[in-house]
Parts: sequence; structure tokens; C-alpha cells
Amino acid sequence: MVDSRPVEAFSLPGGLRVVLAPDPSAAVAAVAVVYDVGMRSEPEGRTGFAHLFEHMMFQGSANVGKAEHMQLVQASGGQFNGSTHIDYTDYYNVVPSNALERILFLEADRMAGPAVTRENLDNQVSVVKEEIRVRVQNQPYGGYPWTKLPQVMFETFPNAHDGIGSFADLEAATVGDAQSFFDTYYTPSNAVLTVVGDFAPAQAKEWIEKYFGPIAARPHPVLPDLAEPDAAGGRWETVDDELAPLPAFTAAWRVPDPQRDLTRYLANVVLTDLLADGDASRLVQRLVHRDQKATSIGSYVSVMGEPFATRGPAPLQVIGYLPPGTEVAEVVDTVDAEIKDAAETVTDEEIARVTTKAKARFLRAADAPLSRARHYATAHTFHGSAEFIHRLPDLLARTTRDDVAEAAAALTADRRTVLELIPGGAQ
Repeated sequence: MVDSRPVEAFSLPGGLRVVLAPDPSAAVAAVAVVYDVGMRSEPEGRTGFAHLFEHMMFQGSANVGKAEHMQLVQASGGQFNGSTHIDYTDYYNVVPSNALERILFLEADRMAGPAVTRENLDNQVSVVKEEIRVRVQNQPYGGYPWTKLPQVMFETFPNAHDGIGSFADLEAATVGDAQSFFDTYYTPSNAVLTVVGDFAPAQAKEWIEKYFGPIAARPHPVLPDLAEPDAAGGRWETVDDELAPLPAFTAAWRVPDPQRDLTRYLANVVLTDLLADGDASRLVQRLVHRDQKATSIGSYVSVMGEPFATRGPAPLQVIGYLPPGTEVAEVVDTVDAEIKDAAETVTDEEIARVTTKAKARFLRAADAPLSRARHYATAHTFHGSAEFIHRLPDLLARTTRDDVAEAAAALTADRRTVLELIPGGAQ
């Protein structure tokens, strides 16, 4: 089933790509801006810079004072946020539809140039460091596994470095570094603007041309080279977590690039659901219910669980949390055995159950205006069309038993990375 709601895409002379999706069903407007820059774009010696710059974008711009963006959105009765990911950074707002022009002005003003000053930079370095302390360093399983797995699984700097950022790198950042990062990656041609909700397309176009049109075009940035050496050999590393109460593990394999081989990539996405989505899935049945060797088990494709907003090498991950005293090696052997069995015994009925559930999940995720605006923006960025999210459920449904069997057969122990977490908390 393909979504029939209208979607219009166009570009401004400066290169900004725009997606409009009018929907009068609710009197709100959602605006998302995705910049094609994430943690993998950070230069060496500036780990954590993508996240740091997300914070800088809220520190004021030519016509908007510090923190005024937040105040104006909230005064309109709306909500806002931004987030940093492996391959992109996004900024999003949802407001009553009569405040749409205000939001477009605000996003355009900071796209034209945020307030990159020494004071703002020092302040936000301190904020980001505190966020790392609270959310990663002082949380059980904080950042696990995404802050550690790439360093074990990959070798090249773009793929392997710690995207959360080292304090030394953050503290060494200069105003020139921040301005250069903005000038390089926050160009109109490196961004997608989406508007979803209750608005008149002609009026929205007029406002977009008024506020975004004058932003000067700059050269389109070169994406990092994400090529990786062959993954053969298998890797196993341990990390200590003094706050964690239970042992945990992540077993991961590289899967095909979604932009180069979408069919095989989708087979791996379906495989993760077959393995660990709900009580009927194979690993939950085996490890949680039957053997009671895991308290919970999950699986997904990509570093941060965003399978369709990424490019380049991506891991299929199986993540488990285990009862005290459980041998991780024994559980990983069971995972290997269940994946091998899936390759040999997966049925058409099993695939139909899993893909039907996946279709429903993706349709729900694309229903609310704000969620749709964000999905449109990432789809246009990574797949060249916002309407990719409408085609996705049917693409998943076309995945066959043979596709999934082939994907499972490729997940062999000699190509597997294991990140074992050793707890230090109460047993």
C-alpha cells in the first residue's frame, strides 16, 4: 500500500531542497531541517564536534538573540529540538499552523549564520561535557553499545572514532574550527527542509523563498570516505561498566550498504525482526523464555538503530542483557546457532508475519506530522526522495524467504564482532 497524501519537492537557487506535504487533518505545522553532516563527518582531533555544533545552532543568529529561538517557539504554543546522528543532524519544530511563518524565519536565520563566538563556544563545550557526564559516564550502560562498538568493528577514522567526543578534543575547539565546520557543512545545498501539516502550499513557498532564498550558496561539501577493509577474522573486546548491574553483549556483523544494495540490506532489516522482535521471535523464544540465559534481547541494523537514515558500512547488531554469572561466550554461541538455523529453516509464513508487523510499525512512525516531517527529510537526504517512506512498507513486504536465508547465512562467526560488557554494580 502506497500512501496517497500529496508531496511536492523543489529546490531553491542556493541548493536548498524543500519538501511540502499539506495535511489539513490537524491544525498544526511541523518543520524539520536535516543537514547532511553527522559524527562520521567530524575531522580528526575534533571528535564530538557534530553534537557540539548542534548546540551552537541554538545560541542565536543575526536577527535572533541567544535562546530566543526556543522562547519564540514555546510562545507560539509549539515544541522544538535538535539531534545529532551518525550521518546527519536535524532540527525540528511543531507549532499551531498559524505560527508556520515564524518557524520558517527562525530556521532560515540560523541557516544563514549562527552566533559563533568565544563565549558561546565555551558555554556549549561545558554544556556538552556535562551532558556526556550525565547521560553516558554516570549512567548504567550509558552510550552502550554505540559509543564503543564502532571502535572495535571498524578501522578508518570516520567509522571508528568515538562520536560522543573526548573532553580534550572539545576543549581544544577554536572559534575558527566552529566557523569552518558551519561554512563547510551547513550550506543550503547540504540541507533538506520539510513542512508537513495544515498550510497552503503557495503561501508556504512564498515564505520559504522570502526567508531562505537570500541565503548565499556555498560549495557542496565532500562526504567522508567510508570505505573499510574486509571484516574477516572476527573480533572480541570487553568494556568495564562499574555502574551496570548485569552483564551484556553485542554481537555485530557488517551488512550491505543501503544505498548500493537496498534489497540485500532490507533482508537484514527483516532478519533482525525475525531474530528479536517480540515474544514470537527466535532469540527471545530461545534465550529469554526457554534457556533463561538473557533477561532481554534485541536486534537492529545501523549504529544507532536508524536503518534508513544512514550510508556506508552498517552493523547488524544483536544486543543482550544477561542474568548474573551467565557466560557471554555460551550465549553468543547460541546466537550463532539460531542464526544458522534461521538460514536453513526460515519459512514463508514466518517472513509474512514479520514483514506485516514491520509494515505496520513504519506506517505508524510516518503518521504524526512531526514524525513524517523528520522521515521525509531523512528519506530525501539518503534516498533522493521523500516519498521513499511511502514505498518502504511495500519494499519490506517484497522481501522473500530466500532473501532472509541468504542474509542469515552471511552472518558467520569469522565475520562477527563481539563487544562484551563486564558489570561492576550490584549482583
